[in-house]
Parts: sequence; structure tokens; C-alpha cells
Amino acid sequence: MRDAAQLLQIEAEVYRPLLESLTPADFDKPTVCDLWSVRDVVAHQSAVLKILASGEQADFTTESNQRDVDDRKTWDVGRLLEELLGGYAAAIAMIDSAGGLLDGFGLAQFVHGGDVRDAVGASVAFASPGYEIAVELLHDKSTVMKKAPVITRVDGVLRQFGADVDPVGRLVTDSETFVRLCGGRKPDATKWSVDGLSAADFVLYG
Repeated sequence: MRDAAQLLQIEAEVYRPLLESLTPADFDKPTVCDLWSVRDVVAHQSAVLKILASGEQADFTTESNQRDVDDRKTWDVGRLLEELLGGYAAAIAMIDSAGGLLDGFGLAQFVHGGDVRDAVGASVAFASPGYEIAVELLHDKSTVMKKAPVITRVDGVLRQFGADVDPVGRLVTDSETFVRLCGGRKPDATKWSVDGLSAADFVLYG
């Protein structure tokens, strides 16, 4: 199984009990995603899984993502969770068979799961089970995107971040902070720094 498919499989297993434990008030809590509540993030995740499972092409623009969320505004939470949880198996299979073309979706689902965990006060929101795979995939994605080259030391493990050229700096941090950095999710400024680079230089997901 591809790493991204395995990441989504792990995420599905740990996400279900969290979602099923949330109260109606929890679903109304704001997230780091602009203007989206927990419910809206879950609706977006569910819509993406449905599109992946169908095999249809989609641009996933800000506007189309918002339309998908709006289309589910009248759904009760039970229906929303039924669509989300029922969509994992087919989406995992699609990611696994796509030869890397859909790996980013496995990562994005993990990051959005972190948004929900963060909003409801769960510990290690962005370093939940599967985070080791996420960290590796984020490094891979940074190379493809030719981000500023940096040597990272995440939880004690050295890796190359960004373009495969001489590094311009060194980042020492933990997995939670690294995923927040790459996801543009307001990392704790006391837990990372690279001379000459800002948090924006590490963002792989807006």
C-alpha cells in the first residue's frame, strides 16, 4: 500500500471515534480554516472523499470547495458522518492505485483532521497516529514543489526539505510544529526558527 493510502487508512481509524464523541456544540466551533467551523471542515473532507471515490476530475478551488460545504449545510451530523466514514475505503483504494498522483489528498485529509482535533482541544492535533508517514510525505512534497532548501531535524531525524540543492538553513523542531508549518496552521513561534526564512516559506497547503 502506498504511504499516502496507509496514512488515510490510519487517519480513518482514529478519526471515527473522535467524531462520534463530539457534541453538537463541538461541531459549531471555529477552526483555523477561515470562516469554517468543525462541521464545515468535515463537510469539505466528506465531499473530497466522494469525488475521489467517483474518479471524477475536480479542480478543488476555493469556490468549488465552498459550494461543496454549502451543499451540505442542511444535512444533519449523522448524515454527514455517514458520507464521510463511508467514503474512506474507496478513496484509500483510489489513492493506492494512482501511482502517486493522488498522494496529496491523503496528506490533506490528515491535515484537516488536525484542524478538527485542534478546534476541539484534542492533544497533539497534528501529530496523531500516522504522523511519521505525514512528515515523510511532506518532505517529499516540498521537493516536488522546489521549496527553499533546508536541512530539517524533526524529532531527531535529519532530512532534506525543499529543492535538492545546497541548503540555506537548518530547522530543528518537532512533528506537531512541522506539520503546522507545512499546513500553514499557526505554529508556535518558540518551537521553530530558520534565519532568513519565514513560516510562509514552508507552507505546502494553504
